[in-house]
Amino acid sequence: MRAYLGEFLSDPRVVKLPRFIWLPVLHLVVLRTRPEKSAEKYRQVWMPEGSPLAVYTARQAALLAKKTGRQVEYAMRYGQPSIPSVLQRFTVKPVVVPLYPQYAESTTEAVADMIPRGSRMVQEFHDHPAYIGAVAAKVRHHWERHGRAPLVMSFHGLPKRGGEKYAEQCRATGALLAKKLGIPKDEWQVTFQSRFGFAEWLQPYTEPTLVGLAHAGTPRVDVVCPGFVCDCLETLEEIGITAKQAFIAAGGKDLGVIPCLNDSPEWIDALAEIAA
Repeated sequence: MRAYLGEFLSDPRVVKLPRFIWLPVLHLVVLRTRPEKSAEKYRQVWMPEGSPLAVYTARQAALLAKKTGRQVEYAMRYGQPSIPSVLQRFTVKPVVVPLYPQYAESTTEAVADMIPRGSRMVQEFHDHPAYIGAVAAKVRHHWERHGRAPLVMSFHGLPKRGGEKYAEQCRATGALLAKKLGIPKDEWQVTFQSRFGFAEWLQPYTEPTLVGLAHAGTPRVDVVCPGFVCDCLETLEEIGITAKQAFIAAGGKDLGVIPCLNDSPEWIDALAEIAA
């Protein structure tokens, strides 16, 4: 955990503070406290096969290979298997698909940094019809089992400064998803989660929004996370445990957490189109 966080948080694409300010804080403060806290959170969502993110990513790669008959490999931007090591397995130039639907420098460009110049890479797919359809299918499946409820579309947060394009694409995804589902304007909203540090981040924030809905007397809310194609710590713990507890403590009755795309057939079909 310490090695992963060290690699992740030392990337200047992720934390844009001057190195001479940030690196001492990272190594003397953050990496001495955060790994243990993160490990405890991971223990709450760990699957028998391992980390949910790794498990579902591996399944997606296997299913996509089976569907398309092409060589499909997965890699992690931070940790293992690394992007350079996986690229060495190919005898032809592959299509690189960063699994971030909405473009951001801290995610999409961080992947671009790791691939050879001239490689074909999908920059974004925030408005791809097949992706929107796959997310809509997950919402419909949830509503078929539990009934409809107001929908909060929670995306990973970024600092407000420099996050304008990302925020625009998140809101575009939200509008397209609402249109696909036929949801009235007053029954859905886009929010942002996972704040870190002291800078102002994109708003509205997810957890305070949910608490506000509970205080207003909304008994049930559903949350979907369209910016994550796999369930992970940010969806399973941050939303499914922490935000749910806050919602109920504020007077809400039930917070429905809609699973991410994971290994759903609709998503594998969409991924085949996106990577074509």
